[in-house]
Amino acid sequence: MHPSLAHPLGTNDIGQDIFSELVYSARISLFIGFFAAFISMIIGTLIGLISGFFRGMVDETLMGLTDIFLLIPGLPLMIILAAYLSPSIWNIILVIGILWWTTTARVLRSRVLQVREMPFIETTKALGATDGYIAFRHVLPNTSHVIFAKFVLVVAGAMLTEASLSFLGLGDPLQKSWGMMLNYAFSRGGFINGYWWWYLPPGLCISFAVLGFVLIGFGLEEQERVKTSEL
Repeated sequence: MHPSLAHPLGTNDIGQDIFSELVYSARISLFIGFFAAFISMIIGTLIGLISGFFRGMVDETLMGLTDIFLLIPGLPLMIILAAYLSPSIWNIILVIGILWWTTTARVLRSRVLQVREMPFIETTKALGATDGYIAFRHVLPNTSHVIFAKFVLVVAGAMLTEASLSFLGLGDPLQKSWGMMLNYAFSRGGFINGYWWWYLPPGLCISFAVLGFVLIGFGLEEQERVKTSEL
């Protein structure tokens, strides 16, 4: 059914209101984006912090592991893993989370190397504080701006990746996201028949949400760059 006063964005082929689907799907898309980014941040933060603080053989080993993950083509591997695993939003979250931590680890390592050489760290060492205490109580808090900026950017990337996987039919059919809405519109002839109210609203939601997170992330990174240059 075409858009009307009763259904502002029309209905699909089985009479479901697309506006209601759009609002409900936002919950799934944002949940996947934030939770996958949370997993990615934990992995990237731990590797970047340990690598930058302890340096030496630990640094070389962890950065070598990071380089290996950077060489792996991300999207094709995600498609393979998502196709191999059973359709589930948790599998998508896991796949995205374990493959999107590399840039966070590298950027955080660079910041940790800077903070590690600051005078207050040397003072803390002179007072007898342990390496673990210094790393998690003094170095980590001074990298929070970097972590938050990368987190926002990973949310954008995770949402876009989830939409891509779902559009390819690798998402959870029981949990409708914006990507699954595009998949249904494509598989049920919405694109061929020109039913723009099927695919345009979720496509715009994905675009604006990702663009918004990217702009926020770039803004936070620019703030951190300015602060670092002033030190």
